[in-house]
Amino acid sequence: MSQPHPSPVNAPVAPQTTPVIDISGLWSVFRTAGVEAVVHKDLHLSVQVGEMLSIVGGSGSGKTVLLRKILGLVAPQRGSVKVLGQPASELSREGAASRVGMLFQHGALFSAFSVLDNIAFPLRELKTLPDDLVRDAALVKLQMVGLSRAHAEKMPSDLSGGMIKRVALARALIMDPPLLLLDEPTAGLDPDSADAFCALLRSLHRELGLTMLMVTHDLDTLFELSSRIAVLADKHVIVSGPPKDVIAFPHPFIHDFFLGERGQRAMELLREYPFAV
Repeated sequence: MSQPHPSPVNAPVAPQTTPVIDISGLWSVFRTAGVEAVVHKDLHLSVQVGEMLSIVGGSGSGKTVLLRKILGLVAPQRGSVKVLGQPASELSREGAASRVGMLFQHGALFSAFSVLDNIAFPLRELKTLPDDLVRDAALVKLQMVGLSRAHAEKMPSDLSGGMIKRVALARALIMDPPLLLLDEPTAGLDPDSADAFCALLRSLHRELGLTMLMVTHDLDTLFELSSRIAVLADKHVIVSGPPKDVIAFPHPFIHDFFLGERGQRAMELLREYPFAV
């Protein structure tokens, strides 16, 4: 005689995990000379542990504003932004560098600091570790991003664009944060350097168990790295999901962004990177 199926009451319950980023009912409003501009209106977005989520949107859609709110640099006028289970504003006061790594679009290296000092800067600012330990940690991160010790004493002006990105990435990872934010990570790189940098990010995502949130307009980078895409338009996230689902969503911005000539070329990568679908 067949055994009865377990009732829903007695069925095992899947463990619930707190989103790494949880944005609910967000409004972003700016007032200039008495004129009010609403950038985000009732925006909702969550990022789960281990995701590689990319945000795309047109000019003025508030992508950079959203990154600033996740970092706790700008308070929401309405709604909430939680990062790693707490309000983003509290995370900022406690020192976001230890929990959230940030890779800026152009690297934002200190021009007067050597490569090693740039990487070590966030750790040195804590003033809790001896300098030799800080130096060793910076050298480990330097090698982690594919550069050798020979680059440690170079100045930013001596580096190529790809090397600057790698040094900036090493600095973003020096505190071993569980969350990495990336603003146009391949901007300004030639195709070969961009491909190599994407490969590095994929490797670090896998090896370190990172959660990544990326803003980009580069379609090749988008398809190479994204496990999910969120589209900002009409002041909120109009759709989020795997690339194939997002592309199929009917909206003028999505049609123009993904289905134009550039988009058609980049979509060929979907056949080469099945994890992106």
